[in-house]
Amino acid sequence: MSTTEPVITSYAAAPAKTVIVGGDTFAYRELGPAEKVPVVFFVHLAGTLDNWDPRIIDAVAKTRHVITFDQLGVGASSGRVPDTLEEAAADAHRFITKGLGYDTIDIFSFSMGGMIAQDLVVAHPELVRKLVLTGTGPRGGKDMDKVVGVTYWDIFRSVITRSDPKEFLFFNRDTAGKQAGKAFVERLKERTRDRDKPMSNASFSRQLKAIQRYGRSAPSDLSVITQPTLIANGDNDRMVPSVLSEDLHRRITGSELIIYPNSGHGGVFQYWEKFAPVAAKFLSN
Repeated sequence: MSTTEPVITSYAAAPAKTVIVGGDTFAYRELGPAEKVPVVFFVHLAGTLDNWDPRIIDAVAKTRHVITFDQLGVGASSGRVPDTLEEAAADAHRFITKGLGYDTIDIFSFSMGGMIAQDLVVAHPELVRKLVLTGTGPRGGKDMDKVVGVTYWDIFRSVITRSDPKEFLFFNRDTAGKQAGKAFVERLKERTRDRDKPMSNASFSRQLKAIQRYGRSAPSDLSVITQPTLIANGDNDRMVPSVLSEDLHRRITGSELIIYPNSGHGGVFQYWEKFAPVAAKFLSN
């Protein structure tokens, strides 16, 4: 982004862009002040560019250059979803280094995006300066492969109640959780122009299988992650069990851990008023 252009700090107004890397087209958006080291956001299962909470994006973009992107096979990006998250991490590396030309980045990640981010850091530790891991867990984490059953059950429940699946997957079903879930879904609708293409059922299924493989594979050596790392989750995460956030905290030396009470997988979205300034401060220069 040119320094002569007006600085966009609202995700709802961030322009839709594409870049071609080796024949693959990556869709992305960027906002915030220009700088040499951006914050790249890695999204969750079935997530497109339209699935980021604007309250968190906008808080970070006040002081940092933010980039969100669609993995291959997702949204407006070309190709197909890879079979493994290692491959997704390799695709992200190509997008960041060859497509956008960055040799250093900070990362904000959520759920599956945090799994891909871990694989990226393990493979290319020199690329990442700071790391935020929310609602996620380590490769081979206990019960992570059960995400498939939990996901399909919650989708079924959402169909019966004519609700958005994220209201079940991300939030508790008590009064506070239901209110937070509906508010989150409404915030995702704030962008009304140039919205992303929806996720296909085939791509969704491939991502789920990749997460299942990740959960059933041998653990990664997370001792290579020496970057400042912030880990956050709710205390009742049914998709990626909350104990796995504690596992990450134990295995990543010097990391910070925040567990929000009475909240689920989307704890950072339920408590966005508390978490957004914490994340923005952690990522600030």
